[in-house]
Parts: sequence; structure tokens; C-alpha cells
Amino acid sequence: MILNYSTLYSILAVFTISSYAGKTFKPYNEELTPDSYFEQFDNSWKSRWIPSKATKDDKLSYEGKWEVEESIVLRAYDKDLGLVTKTEAALHAISAKLPHTFDNTNNTLVLQYEVKFQNGLNCGGAYIKLLADGFEDDGEHFSDKTPYVVMFGPDKCGGDNKVHFILNLLNKEKNTFEEHQLLNPPMAKLTQATSLYTLIIEPNQDFQIRINGDIVRSGNLFHFFDFDTIPPREIPDENDVKPKNWVDDNFIPDPNDVKPDDWDEDAPYWVDDLNAVKPDTWNEEEPLEIPDPDHPKPEDWDDEEDGVWNQKMIRNPKCKGLNGCGKWIRPKIKNKNYKGKWKPKMISNPKYKGEWKPRLIPNPHYHNKDNLKISNLSPIGGIGIEIWTMDKNILFDNIYLGHSIDEAEKIGNSTFLPKLEIELELLNDNEPIDNIDTDQLKTYHSNGILSGINDYIFSQIASFIEDLQIYVVDAIEKPLETLLQRPGEAFFFSSIIVTTCGVIIGFWTVLINISLLLFRRLIDSKETKINKQKATSAKKSSGKASSFKRNKTKANKR
Repeated sequence: MILNYSTLYSILAVFTISSYAGKTFKPYNEELTPDSYFEQFDNSWKSRWIPSKATKDDKLSYEGKWEVEESIVLRAYDKDLGLVTKTEAALHAISAKLPHTFDNTNNTLVLQYEVKFQNGLNCGGAYIKLLADGFEDDGEHFSDKTPYVVMFGPDKCGGDNKVHFILNLLNKEKNTFEEHQLLNPPMAKLTQATSLYTLIIEPNQDFQIRINGDIVRSGNLFHFFDFDTIPPREIPDENDVKPKNWVDDNFIPDPNDVKPDDWDEDAPYWVDDLNAVKPDTWNEEEPLEIPDPDHPKPEDWDDEEDGVWNQKMIRNPKCKGLNGCGKWIRPKIKNKNYKGKWKPKMISNPKYKGEWKPRLIPNPHYHNKDNLKISNLSPIGGIGIEIWTMDKNILFDNIYLGHSIDEAEKIGNSTFLPKLEIELELLNDNEPIDNIDTDQLKTYHSNGILSGINDYIFSQIASFIEDLQIYVVDAIEKPLETLLQRPGEAFFFSSIIVTTCGVIIGFWTVLINISLLLFRRLIDSKETKINKQKATSAKKSSGKASSFKRNKTKANKR
């Protein structure tokens, strides 16, 4: 019997749940600040959360089903409900209107929620959107076209694994919303245990992304390493026109170059090989192929009705053992006199002025960051989940939106941490089922520290490479401007590259020197051994010679 992953996960769920008496769930009942929003998903969830019925071409766009139910994998508590996607390979969309408009003017924004990939995550998202105030009250028209203010959460497909942080900011001059994505986002935690995602935006424009309480990415909304929220101070003048006498051809044909008299442009590339001789066993009288006598034209074949009869051809048996049959044609060889079409050589253009670029003018849309507060986001009126996923049973729970970091941490300490501890106990107490890859499951338990270190190292390397690519592109397009306006980056990148090259060269230098030293010692030891052998042989030869002389003297005396 062949079991798919969903079946195996269900077996694992039954096994773990049956071997562990789940604790009774107790809702978080601490009083929150009046402007905070907290969703724990109880049985009254349908009065607040509305699945989308948006259509496209008269068809339902979001066919994915939603349910609020207990966890089916690593269940920590009985009757602890969460919002769960129930359809594989489908678009899901659901939203809830906030009880009051969320205003973040001169304040801190904290968005926090739990997510659990009960069937793993091969390809799909699990992010949340903070919807702009005024979105459809009924929620049935919620779609990807619905205006949002912030998008935050994990997304993974193939080798692309990241935590989205996107700001949809209103450009007041253009009166349009513009998306600004976090550069070099961190990687998501992909385990079947519950993960806690937290986004913090502070009024000083600093931000933090936390996973399970650990800061995995931080920065500033104005920093060019993090966001592109500040437009350039200068932009190319669209009205500037390249002068007619501007010469941007770096090289030109040499007017003094003359085609040689013996240059034949009409000489062919291939010519007959005049030295080739027809083999003696080549029979020009016989064709190479003949009609197959075993497949004659059928008597009832009508060319007008059945089409022209194509006789099957076979190799002429009379040509067997010969070099060939049919007309012999001389083989072709490359023409020694072929030179092709003559072109004058290219020389540097004395009138070359360089690549023309329009002049730079002050950007009318430039705004000084001192007079701007990105954290003063547009008013928020709802929370939406609009995702596509190949995997079902993604569970969302304990969604918090507020202004208090302490409040979010208190909720996480009271709800998430105890839950995670029990889930890890379940992983530790039960033996893995055959054919189920438990490496992902045990990320927190056995490889938590190493996983975090690896994620941090790889994210920093990816961050450096992406920043370097951006700088190199800017430097190629505007070398002087980039160098003058961003000298710190030039020094930073060049220092890192030089240091890295130095370390690599130094490492190989040491390795080569050690290898040469060992090789030299090996040669010296062999030479010493050979010299000793020669010395021993010489002594033996000397001894034999002396003995021979003594014996000869004795013989003479006799």
C-alpha cells in the first residue's frame, strides 16, 4: 500500500495524540489596552471572519476552504482552536474587520501571530495583511486588489524562503499607493511545531522581525540597506535631448586603411579536394539505393484517391563490400585562399565624447526624511489572509495587533512558550514513524541553536551579496555620482572583498608552503636514506677488497 505525505502526517498525529493526554486549553483572559486587537479563534469566529467570495470571469477566485479546529499534529492542548486552510493547491482568502480603526500616528505598531505548518510547507505563503481602513465591510469582496497597509509573514516555494515585510505607502503627491519591500528578508522557520512571528515598527522608524521571540532582522525604514522608501535627490531630466553633434561611437573604421590588391572577397570557403582520387571499388554504374522488391505498389492503389505512391527504398546489395555506388563526387576541403569580406581595421574615434546621459535635475518628489514619518501609516481597518498554498492544514492562531511590545511579549510568554514546550516534549517522547522525515520536526529541539546560527550566517551572506549587487549596478550606471554620494559603501565593500581575497590567498599560500615543506622533508629523508645505503655498500665493498688483498698476499707467500 502506498501512503502519501498527508496520510503519514495523519498517522503521526493519531500516534502522538493517543500517546499523550493533552492538557485542557485555557484562553488568554488578561485585560488588553483599549486599542489592541486579539483573536484566539473560538466557536464564534464566523461572526468576525468572512471567507472571500470574490470572483474573476464569473468564477470563484478563492476556492480554498477554511475551518476553525484543533491541531492534528503535535496537539499541546485539547480544545485549543485555530484558523486552518483545508484545501491543497488553492487560493485562500479570509478577512476580519477591526472593531475600531487602528491609528499608528506617533506610535508603535506590533503585529504578532502563531503559524503551524502541520503538513509542512513545500510551496505557499502564511502571511497576514493589515487592510486599509474602508475596505469592504462584508469581507466577501476581499481579494488581492484590496488595499493594504502592511504585509508580513513567511513565504516559501522551491529554494525561495523568506519572511515578507512589505509597506504599501501612500504617495501623497501622486495620490497612489506604492509597495516597498524589505531588502534581504530573513528566512522563515519551516517546522511542524508552532512558530511565533512578530513585527515591530517604532516611531523612530526602527523595525524588528522576531521569530519565536528571537530578533532575526532589524533595521530602519529610511536605511537604504533595508528599504527604498526615500526617492533619489536628483533624477534624469526627461526633457534633456542628446545634441545632434554628440559622438558616442568609441571606435570608427580607419579611413587610411586600404584593401590589399590580392584580397579576393569572392573566394569560396570550401573547394574541391583536387588530390582526392575515386576508390577502385567505387561502382558508378550501380545506384546506392534501389526499390524494395518485397514492397511493390499494391494493385488496387489509386494515385488520385490514395495519393502518390512512395516506393520503399533499400540499400543496393550489389554495393555491399564496396566503397560506394552512384556518381562519385570530390570531397570538399577548406579553401586556403579564403579571406572573406574585407573590412578596414577599427581605431579610436578622436571625436568620441563618451556615452551621453541626460543631465540630473532636483527630484520634485524628493522628501527629506527629517520631515517624514513612515511609521505614521495609513489607518488600518481590518486583518486579512490572502494566500496561495500547495499544502493544506496551515494553522493560524493568537493574532495580536496593538501598540505595546510588552503586551505582545506577555501574550507570547503565556500562550506560545507553554505550547511549544509541550510540542517539543511530544517530539521527544515518541519514536519517529518509518518513512517520515523528522529532521524538519526536530529543528527546535535538537538543532535549534545550530539552525538559528546557520540561518543568521546565510541571511547575512545573502544580505551582503544583494547589497553588493545593488551597489555595483548603481556604480556601473552612475559611477561618479555613486562614488561621491556613497563613499562609505565603496570603502565597506572594497574592504570586505580585499580582506576576503587576502584570507583566501593567505590560506592557499600557507597550504602550499606546508605542502612544499612536507615534500622537501620527504625528499631529504629519501636522500639521507640513499646516502646511508651508499655508505654501507661502500664499507662492505672496501671490506671485501681488503680481504681479497690479504688472501692474495698469503697465496704469494706460499
